[in-house]
Parts: sequence; structure tokens; C-alpha cells
Amino acid sequence: MTDTPKIPVRMAVAAAALAAAFVAAEASAQVNVPKPSYKFEKCYGVVKAGMNDCFSPVHSCGGTAKKDNEPNAWVYVPAGVCKKLVGGELSPPEKG
Repeated sequence: MTDTPKIPVRMAVAAAALAAAFVAAEASAQVNVPKPSYKFEKCYGVVKAGMNDCFSPVHSCGGTAKKDNEPNAWVYVPAGVCKKLVGGELSPPEKG
């Protein structure tokens, strides 16, 4: 027989609670922002990491962009503003 270390019940419960907290935090960060009430446009390529408004070809939910200025990540901006921003595009990059 091999001696396997036994994990105290309190430690196992604490580890499970911590894991659940991380899952809940990640899930709450993934949201789809409602459309604004003002005239808007989707602006691609200018989003800060974790601040995209909705899904894209590479993200399932808003708030999931992994790095700044991802070309497929977009954010709502007032109409007419996107092309004034460095890197701002009104459509995602073409595939290929």
C-alpha cells in the first residue's frame, strides 16, 4: 500500500470555494452591452483589453478581448467618432 496524503476537509472546502469565486468572476466579466440610446457605430480596433462591448469572430462575449487594439474587437461610439480615432475602423478586417 502506498501512503497518499490526505487533504483536510477545511482545506478542500476552501479550495472549492476559491475556484467557484474565480469562475463567477470570469462569468460576470463576460457581458453583452445593450445598444446605446444615442446614434452609434461599432468601432473596431480601438478597444482596450477586456473592454469590448460584444462578441466578435474571436470572442464569445463582451469584456473578453485579450489585448489592446484587437482588430476584431469593437466598442460602441457616438456616430461619426470612429474614423477620428487612431486605428478606428467601421468594419472588422476581411478574412484571408
